[in-house]
Amino acid sequence: MDWLERAAKLKQWSRDGIRAPHKPLLLLYALGRFQADAEDALPYSAVEGDLKRLLAEYGPARPTTPAYPFHHLVNDGVWEVRTDRGPGSPGTGIRELRASGATGRLAPDLRRALRRDPSLLGRMARTLLERHFPPSLHQDLCDAVGLDPEPEAEPAAGAAAPGGRRRDRRMRELVLTAYEYQCAFCGYDGMIDHAPVGLEAAHVRWWAFGGPDSVDNALCLCSLHHKLFDKGVLGMGDGHRVLVSRHFVGRSAAARAHVTALAGRPLTGPQPGIRPVADLHRSWHTAQVFRGAPRTAAAG
Repeated sequence: MDWLERAAKLKQWSRDGIRAPHKPLLLLYALGRFQADAEDALPYSAVEGDLKRLLAEYGPARPTTPAYPFHHLVNDGVWEVRTDRGPGSPGTGIRELRASGATGRLAPDLRRALRRDPSLLGRMARTLLERHFPPSLHQDLCDAVGLDPEPEAEPAAGAAAPGGRRRDRRMRELVLTAYEYQCAFCGYDGMIDHAPVGLEAAHVRWWAFGGPDSVDNALCLCSLHHKLFDKGVLGMGDGHRVLVSRHFVGRSAAARAHVTALAGRPLTGPQPGIRPVADLHRSWHTAQVFRGAPRTAAAG
């Protein structure tokens, strides 16, 4: 049985690029718990709060419930649910899951495979991360679920990733050149020994969700603003102006200067003659990543 293929092909609700990371988040959480205690069964009453927090931080902004992946992940052959009455899930009703003493854990065959080959856990985790989340969030997610995927070299540019697509090795250089080696949000342009430092090519529509390796789906961002862009704190509005989420709270002068004050500011770049971010990709990010309503730009 190919467990990596199962991890790569989790059955998910999908329409028009809408993110539904519920099952991947639960499976990552379960792998982390298995790594901590291979025999531990996970009561729904305990998983509910943890998974709700993961969905709030790493899922889309729309309301959702941890009950759905807890029940439906069984259909992918990697998860089992038991209640006080025996094997099987009582369904997606929160009351029923709580009242029946429902517990879940990795499927028996998968647990045996992980014991035989400890490296499988890290490979499954990396498959889930690569297929569902941008690289800037991978370590944060591992920390959030208590998972050590046994660090492995990142796939080389141009190498095939899960799903068969190939990354464009020229992507970073093309994007940084298009934006003249400065952050599109704040203008940061640091270099050391003539090499850019702290500048990254950020996908607007995530590569894991069909976003192409192309300049019209990317921004040159500093490391801070890349992370905030992928977490939905920052976005792009009409007229290619910076959006700042109302959910962001920063009380220090640094937070106000580096984040809050960006609201409504026009993006820097790209160079004349180079296509800016396509509306299709910008709209995807606004709907699937950006959190809540944007702040009003401060009066000039």
